[in-house]
Amino acid sequence: MSEFLLIHGSCHGAWCWRDLIPALHAMGHSARAIDLPSHGTDRTPAADVTLDLYAQAILDAIDTPVTLVGHSMAGYPITRAATLGPEKIRRLIYICAYVPMAGKSLADMRRMAPSQPLLDAIRVDATRTTFSADPAKATDRFYHDVAPATADWAVSMLGPQPILPQETAFDPAHDLPRRYIRCANDRTIPPEFQQTMTADWPPEQVAVMQSSHSPFLSDPHGLALILSQLAVD
Repeated sequence: MSEFLLIHGSCHGAWCWRDLIPALHAMGHSARAIDLPSHGTDRTPAADVTLDLYAQAILDAIDTPVTLVGHSMAGYPITRAATLGPEKIRRLIYICAYVPMAGKSLADMRRMAPSQPLLDAIRVDATRTTFSADPAKATDRFYHDVAPATADWAVSMLGPQPILPQETAFDPAHDLPRRYIRCANDRTIPPEFQQTMTADWPPEQVAVMQSSHSPFLSDPHGLALILSQLAVD
């Protein structure tokens, strides 16, 4: 059985894994989630948040090596954590997440995608320190296949996203095993771009779900099964 540490994406927190954690536990795995700095219940000021602060928070949460799972934006902090502390991580699993490219920030990669579905759905604050998701558009972009009551709850939980970590590039150097779960009906990170990011990966390292950007809420049991299958070397 595997030990999973789950890392949320932009504007989210540990709360988003509410339904996946018990599904993994039911399969005999250990699973937990953390709030990155300035997310969820963490009160770090957004202006103080860096990509390395994200990565260090992840490493500080690990006592024994884990399968590190990152959703969406979290592709950057989990990869940075792998670069800084590879001895704490058994493997990386990306869920419709950005896979860092050397010299490219997450913001650079977002602009590389064939379409920009979030452009009209985010609101940047006056100081350009954070952005937030427009509640009127969040369900359509993040949760369109999620049960309405669950989607409404998730939208109510969204918070501001520090911008600086997404404008930081680094050299993603590590030798850890990695896996990817593409979401074929994603309205946040275009599925075509997810294919581009994994085009040279061996087929057995990539799984596909017919889901939105948030399979942990739309199909937690299906996601748990795929994670269980991918959490092997």
